[in-house]
Amino acid sequence: MQWESVIGLEIHTQLATQSKIFSGAATAYGALPNTQACAVDLGLPGVLPVLNEAAVKMAVKFGLGIHADITRHSVFARKNYFYPDLPKGYQISQYELPIVAKGHITIRLEDGTDKRINITRAHLEEDAGKSLHEDFQGMTGIDLNRAGTPLLEIVSEPELRSAKEAVAYMKKIHTLVRYLGTCDGNMQEGSFRCDANVSVRPFGQETFGTRTELKNINSFRFVERAIEYEIERQIEVLESGGTITQETRLFDPSKNETRPMRSKEEAMDYRYFPDPDLLPLVIDDEFIAAIKTTLPELPDTKRERFINEYQLSAYDSDVLTSSRELADYYEQTVQAVGGEPKLCANWVMGDLAGALNKEGKEIQQCPVSPQQLGGLIQRIVDNTISGKIAKTVFEQIYDQQGDANEIIERSSLKQVTDTASIEKLIDEVLAANPDQLEQYRSGKDKLFGFFVGQAMKVSKGKANPQQLNEILKKKLNS
Repeated sequence: MQWESVIGLEIHTQLATQSKIFSGAATAYGALPNTQACAVDLGLPGVLPVLNEAAVKMAVKFGLGIHADITRHSVFARKNYFYPDLPKGYQISQYELPIVAKGHITIRLEDGTDKRINITRAHLEEDAGKSLHEDFQGMTGIDLNRAGTPLLEIVSEPELRSAKEAVAYMKKIHTLVRYLGTCDGNMQEGSFRCDANVSVRPFGQETFGTRTELKNINSFRFVERAIEYEIERQIEVLESGGTITQETRLFDPSKNETRPMRSKEEAMDYRYFPDPDLLPLVIDDEFIAAIKTTLPELPDTKRERFINEYQLSAYDSDVLTSSRELADYYEQTVQAVGGEPKLCANWVMGDLAGALNKEGKEIQQCPVSPQQLGGLIQRIVDNTISGKIAKTVFEQIYDQQGDANEIIERSSLKQVTDTASIEKLIDEVLAANPDQLEQYRSGKDKLFGFFVGQAMKVSKGKANPQQLNEILKKKLNS
């Protein structure tokens, strides 16, 4: 039997506010346990939550970014369940009336085609605390610093059909929230994570199979591995005559498997009801219009502009617009050079990206400014240095040993472009290799590369390659 997987993601993005969604407590990462949880976060008697306006603005901003309907009248509800790191015994969230509804994004598939993924809703809610199981001699510690941290939960329609599609969708949302500035996207710190709902069904069947929920995955690689494992597990269970249990499962990356965590609750089990301490959230067209004016150029728009304005390939444009910071770096490099967009793209995606990856750095941590890289590329364009020597100069710029002009001058790396000088060194090479010269002239054309290499060696890599090739070819054939 041929099986089809059905996947929907619930992505939790921590909003980049300075304080929590219903209190003034700080949201900074890395504070000592329980030093950033106030009475409101703990739900102590007599306290009242007050909605954070910045969180509302960020939710609306995201909604505009996915072409969604912005709900003018939304309601906060209490989602009731017990968990040790949920001190109030309920979570304030949105259920029937979320602030964002019916949006969509487009993802690029491996075969180069585009696929539209609809987004059911994006709703505001507060995060719970964190259970710590290490270093407590068989006990569990509770850190409530995260309690009350503002989240925007983004729920897709079950329209993803493979683990790779799920990762492409997750990466697209990750790129978007970072462009918008609504989330820093730091997966290691838990700012961006997802739950994956996975089921399988026979091809051609319209009804969905029983789904399982893979909980709290904070890595693109782990999302792909967890979904692939779960699909294979469910198919194996069904083909052996078993049934799928609706449950929440955890992914263990060390064993590359999912395992049961608890039975999966339905909405009715949470006993949602409107939070009596919070008024309905009412926003108007003027509020939305003001936020719309703050939207940056979005990734899809920027990608198309890069293709049209800089004549880049779709692949180059995808890579260079994968983050707002990288796109800005690239454009500043082009401006510094005064053109040469393809050459700039090659350097940003090639030597620069390679050096950063080697050290595990992001473009924001790059020790080479766009102006420095642009200065180096200018020296290639005006034939001051060759592309090969430029790589040596780049390494020194990266190590902060100066800019291109200083390094070229200090190390005497200027390219030899004088015709007479190039002719002289070619004559030396031909005189030193009479046997190879005779073989070349008797038909062994492949020896041309040998003579090029010898000539470049004599010039210490400084001879202009184009001139050298042209002059060498004339002398060999004369």
